[in-house]
Amino acid sequence: MPVGARAQSKPPANPAAKPTAKPPAPRPPTASLPLQPLKEARTQFIAFDASAFPYRGVIPDSNRPFLDAQAGPRRGHTTSRGDVFWEDTTYSDRRSLLFLPQGFNPQLPALIILYLHGNGATLERDVRDRQSVVRQLADSGQNAALVAPQLAVDAGDSSAGNFWRPGHFAKYLDEAAERLMRLFGDRRAGAVFNAAPVIIVAYSGGYLPAVYSLARGGAEHRVRGVMLMDALYSDEPKVAAWLAARWRTAFLLSAFTESTRGENATLKHLLAARRISYSEGLPATLVPGTVAFVATGGLEMHGDFMTRAWGPDPLRQALTMIPGYPRVPPPPPPKPAPKPLAKPLAKPVAKPAAKPAAKPSTVRAKSSPPKRRVP
Repeated sequence: MPVGARAQSKPPANPAAKPTAKPPAPRPPTASLPLQPLKEARTQFIAFDASAFPYRGVIPDSNRPFLDAQAGPRRGHTTSRGDVFWEDTTYSDRRSLLFLPQGFNPQLPALIILYLHGNGATLERDVRDRQSVVRQLADSGQNAALVAPQLAVDAGDSSAGNFWRPGHFAKYLDEAAERLMRLFGDRRAGAVFNAAPVIIVAYSGGYLPAVYSLARGGAEHRVRGVMLMDALYSDEPKVAAWLAARWRTAFLLSAFTESTRGENATLKHLLAARRISYSEGLPATLVPGTVAFVATGGLEMHGDFMTRAWGPDPLRQALTMIPGYPRVPPPPPPKPAPKPLAKPLAKPVAKPAAKPAAKPSTVRAKSSPPKRRVP
């Protein structure tokens, strides 16, 4: 008969074998390092989803579509001067310029500077180079980030594009905070950019996106100040309404040439009617409640206004007038000088006790024996 195969039994464990070493226990997580200031400046040109253009809506207060001209497959916009600019060359650049200066410190209070360029401008040639906006911000010493959207590309047009839409300003700021956080390189900095107060700086034709951002942008509470650099060409009632609602928490600085003198005079009258006081000339500081108008010169200054308005580098000077946002923390207050140690009271030296006066010794005369009487 065939013999069934027996399964081989496992060899007995060797009692002398060493037990398997246990894996090392995981190290407890170490505390994250604090955010550090930037060692070098960072600049970026990057496309935004919430860009100013392309824009396919209508022009506010009219039923006219923004793109009202067509030549074959091309679509364009007709300006108030009768010029036609085509969407593919003028209204399709989605980029914004982002800049963080060397030493930017998210551990300190920070600002976002929103710069809106004028007509006939590009971000590289004009905003960065000719108008020196990046350099002026860096030289101001302020702990501030720069965001500058491309508006109409190198064209004589002030259209606001998507900034005409209600709430678009808020969307743009939300995206700017995200992209600035990525440029900084640490997700923890996102909260800083999301909460940073905003200063709007509008030059020349940048006035329309600035005005509509204030009027219907959805983030008016974020705006701590507005600088109009020869930029008030219309819509003075919108500026007056914003200031009447926000003057306790924001400032307005409007510098102008003969080009916008009339519009600035109109704004002054509107403010006076609302009993909002203002000053003439450059103020000492730009704090909430400051409203200042600065007359500078003639029309010949308009083209170089961003570099020589009331003096060299006016943007740098205006930014330094905003207190509370230095890039370098202020030095700690000096320690009070130590008080001089009080001299210990000297123990009174005990005077040696006066020796009692010696009693005069009484010398007794020896008594002589009585003389005997001789009988």
